[in-house]
Amino acid sequence: MDASMWIAKTGLDAQQMRMSVISNNLANVNTTGFKRDRASFEDMLYQNLRQPGSQVGANAQAPTGLMMGTGVRIVSTEKTHTQGSFVSTKNALDLAIQGEGFFQILQPDGTTAYTRDGSFKLSNTGQLVTSNGAALQPAITIPNNVASVSVGNDGTVSVELAAGGGTQVIGTVQIARFVNPSGLQSMGQNLMKETQASGAPQVSQAGLGGAGSIQQGSLEASNVNVVEEMVNMIETQRAYEINSKAISAVDGMLKFLNNNM
Repeated sequence: MDASMWIAKTGLDAQQMRMSVISNNLANVNTTGFKRDRASFEDMLYQNLRQPGSQVGANAQAPTGLMMGTGVRIVSTEKTHTQGSFVSTKNALDLAIQGEGFFQILQPDGTTAYTRDGSFKLSNTGQLVTSNGAALQPAITIPNNVASVSVGNDGTVSVELAAGGGTQVIGTVQIARFVNPSGLQSMGQNLMKETQASGAPQVSQAGLGGAGSIQQGSLEASNVNVVEEMVNMIETQRAYEINSKAISAVDGMLKFLNNNM
């Protein structure tokens, strides 16, 4: 296969992967707490046919080299952890993080996952859980005889007991931060898990040590910008088309060569 055909093929593969990333962003435009992904490209190995600065004469050196690229690939997909807009729900169990950090969610295998989705529910025992039934950590259990639930900006959870029973503090929602949140591994179900790239979680009270504050009665919307993604999609489509045309052009050149040799 002609080298230029292979190079154009790597462009087709890379643009197809980028389109998949864009499609996933658009599909999750209404997913609570979703953070958009961005595909990062890098050029592939070069064939070094002549080294820059090589001797081309008795007293002359080449000012430039002769290096042929071999194509492109997507080296990573990185989540953009910018703040999403807040959607007011007036639901006492809906929580949003203003600033950095994640809620901690207990997994069935005993490990901890992390999420920005604060749409919590009550289990049959009164414990705060996600939509999939995974418990918030540290565990928060709401008593049966409560009239209302309040969550402060610092994560303090208090309840107003029914029949004039007074106010009682029942726990604190803690926030986990990471040195490199882009290094977290997405698991699906709005969850991420710790990796060596993300570093260990730094757990603290909301609003302290750089952790974001808690906003009760609101949810954080996806940070996907539909207009921006549409522009990226058109750009990707045009790049895919031009790589396809490059393959067609090389094929035409080879046909011409075969017919005229």
